[in-house]
Amino acid sequence: MENISTATSGVNNRQPDRIGKLWRQPLIRFIVLGIVLYLVLMVCLMFLEESFIFFPSRYPEGDWRPQGLSFEDAYFQAADGTKLHGWYVPHDSPKAVILFCHGNAGNITHRADILEELNDIGASVLIFDYRGYGRSQGKPSEKGVLADARAARAWLAKREKIPEKNVVVMGESIGGAVAVDLAAKDGAKGLVLISTFTNLPELAAYHYPIFPVRLLMRSQFDSVGLIAKYKGPLLQMHGDVDTIVPIKFGRKLFEAANEPKQFLVIHNHDHNDPLPQKFYTALKTFLEKL
Repeated sequence: MENISTATSGVNNRQPDRIGKLWRQPLIRFIVLGIVLYLVLMVCLMFLEESFIFFPSRYPEGDWRPQGLSFEDAYFQAADGTKLHGWYVPHDSPKAVILFCHGNAGNITHRADILEELNDIGASVLIFDYRGYGRSQGKPSEKGVLADARAARAWLAKREKIPEKNVVVMGESIGGAVAVDLAAKDGAKGLVLISTFTNLPELAAYHYPIFPVRLLMRSQFDSVGLIAKYKGPLLQMHGDVDTIVPIKFGRKLFEAANEPKQFLVIHNHDHNDPLPQKFYTALKTFLEKL
């Protein structure tokens, strides 16, 4: 019995030695540390998700009194009480009333040139800042910005004395996803999308292929799953060299939409390039047909 006990004890003593030798090998330590770092990064992605999606510029960043743009400050509240702010640019005899949903970075002041162009082609426009952007209170989230858009459209429709479904909804980038949600669920006179995507997890998987973002992400902005519910006219624009939202995502979204629809390709146009005159010409025609 003593011999058996001694032999067993020797085996147990050798096992930690083998593990220790393995750990002392540089390659094994590198692999283990890499796995730990990978897991830490995944946890960060999960808990800091909104920080990777929304890049707001808070007041006073930006030019809040741009020359050449005549506007009214608009103040209203989302359904949860969050106080919001926007700029309303009226037109004496508008061809259309447009709600503009901007992208995930900056604030309304960075779109003053777009407001001028929209007003010049005959539209009354409201652009608004999502919660956490510009003068709007709160912190952005998918649920929050969708609620903000509904509050903005309600304010605009009341100001213009028209039904909410008669508002043309227009969105750029992530604002396109906000616009699709509005139009698909509540209707719109027209839908205009600029450089937008299918859904957020699919786009994130393109940019971060080493992470299982499709499984981790809470924010969806599932435009491709919603757009078929929208039954009105669609004008969609995308640049063919877009490095942030490659054009294949725009085409896939467009294919899921109902007629009547038009896909406008802008050559040599990247995501954050100024909108070309070709787009505004197409938009003017689109609005006149409405």
